[in-house]
Amino acid sequence: MKIIIAADSFKGSCSTLEVAAAIEKGIRKIKEDVEIVKLPVADGGEGTVDALVLGTGGTYETVEVIGPLGKKVEARFGILEGNIAVIEMASASGLPLLKEDELDPLKATTYGTGQLIKAAMDKGCKKIFLGIGGSATNDGGVGMAQSLGVSFKDRDGAEIGYGGGELSRIADIDISKLDQRITRTEIIVMSDVTNPLCGEKGASYVYGPQKGATTEMIKQLDANLKHFAKVINEKLGKDVLQIPGSGAAGGLGAGLIAFCNVELHAGVEKILDLICIDGHLENADLVFTGEGRIDHQSVFGKVPVGVAKRAAKRNVPVIAIVGSIGDGAAEVYAHGLTAIQDIITKPMTLQEAMENAQILIEQAAETVMRVITIKSDTQFIGIHRKEHELA
Repeated sequence: MKIIIAADSFKGSCSTLEVAAAIEKGIRKIKEDVEIVKLPVADGGEGTVDALVLGTGGTYETVEVIGPLGKKVEARFGILEGNIAVIEMASASGLPLLKEDELDPLKATTYGTGQLIKAAMDKGCKKIFLGIGGSATNDGGVGMAQSLGVSFKDRDGAEIGYGGGELSRIADIDISKLDQRITRTEIIVMSDVTNPLCGEKGASYVYGPQKGATTEMIKQLDANLKHFAKVINEKLGKDVLQIPGSGAAGGLGAGLIAFCNVELHAGVEKILDLICIDGHLENADLVFTGEGRIDHQSVFGKVPVGVAKRAAKRNVPVIAIVGSIGDGAAEVYAHGLTAIQDIITKPMTLQEAMENAQILIEQAAETVMRVITIKSDTQFIGIHRKEHELA
């Protein structure tokens, strides 16, 4: 029996590797002799670097950068075979770097993300995979561009400061000192969202609240991004306002399109290709996947559905182990998922669930395997193998 484990991290509690290890423990409590292949997976957010470095045998580099609120932080990126860099903006400009009472999208900057891009180019990397999930920012990528040499001046000729609250001051954009290595570097952006830059479905209205934005701040941030897009169009001749994905990471998608000539891709699909999941799925009998919460949004580029779609092409059943099940979760069944098992077994607080996530994940995997053995190994696997042979 061959089982693939390809799960996302449980944000705030378990990394993708810890989730996979817990699932493996639960499986082996029931079946010790199964072949298990663990594949780190992510969707462009937290865990992307680990997924690709560990999944492909890469190495890590650590650099000091400017964090979301201007303080210096250590950020890590990966270098894969062929001198390809993999960066996750969250390590330099992300929510995990701030406490809840520190969140402030009016001040948060993507400057450190630009420094990571520069560090990768300093290492000679001509190709960069950039995951942009988990941002604490709403600055349209202005900070990122500033760190790469772009100047944003107000009507008095002064450089604007950090954060989404400064964008309304932009009167001119000077790209004459943009690091020219950017023009020779292929940057592939991995994102799990397709939101436009502005409006009710844009960066500020949809993701502003989780970054600490109040109702009034959201209106201000949205208006500022709209002004930013207008100046980009006037000065650079690029219309970034309605491009799908331009609203990703508080508008970082728009900034990358405007100043780095990037390609936007579904994060999970790129990562699944890079870890060669299709090859691992050959002759697999069962797949375990998972994420912290599964709901109607999971069909839009999240790991469990991305994995399930690949497995469905080979008639391999997929079980998702999740922290919680939200509204509309049943929609995922139409995309290849066979079943969902949450980890909560009794009433408990969110804090308790997060602190005990690994043991709860292990117990959930054990429960799934017990149900499977009720059917008997020969019946469950035999039916699948017959379908696989006929496919």
